[in-house]
Amino acid sequence: MNPLLDAILVLLILTNLHLLGSSRLNACIRTVATQALLLGVLPLLTHGADIGVRILLLMVLSTIVKAGVLPWLLRRAAHEAGVLTEVEPIVGFTTSLLLGLGLLGAALHVAGRLPLPGASGANFLVPVALFTVMVGMLVIVARRKAVMQALGYLAMENGIYAFGVAFAVEEPLLVEMGVLLDVFVAVFVMGIAIHHISREFDHIDTDKLSALRDF
Repeated sequence: MNPLLDAILVLLILTNLHLLGSSRLNACIRTVATQALLLGVLPLLTHGADIGVRILLLMVLSTIVKAGVLPWLLRRAAHEAGVLTEVEPIVGFTTSLLLGLGLLGAALHVAGRLPLPGASGANFLVPVALFTVMVGMLVIVARRKAVMQALGYLAMENGIYAFGVAFAVEEPLLVEMGVLLDVFVAVFVMGIAIHHISREFDHIDTDKLSALRDF
């Protein structure tokens, strides 16, 4: 057992719950950036002496992009769109927190039934990773603002990254860099889309866009 690893995993759970319960976009952006910072040190804790230059390089690049570049892009998009809070979400914040607790229980149940190899630190890391992916999906479908939905996408990627950390020694660097590049491009495109949606329609509520029609 590694107390520091356990503490980081608990903090990841708390950041997920904060993402579900907060209405302020800047706070949610900081929460996702904090997740990236926490995930950045996981390879050191889960693999220790087995960590190589490849994993160290992935850890540094991933942390810089996900904790610095992507949050900056989303913060800039939200600022240009003039959006500070998530108002009238599809699913309320209290209900989202209750659903989040249910998803945590489901992640623990599913992870307990998965045939996992004896990777160091993987026992609790896998359910936390699944929980993070589920929270990202919930944010995407339960929020109206495009910025929040982009944050949900980032939270999903954080969960996928956490799952891969448990088996990072066996993962090829090319695939890992490809995933990171996909996330960067996706969020970059989201930022451009958010800017243009706000400029053309004076809002970024995605549910209102379904009512558009030609005149």
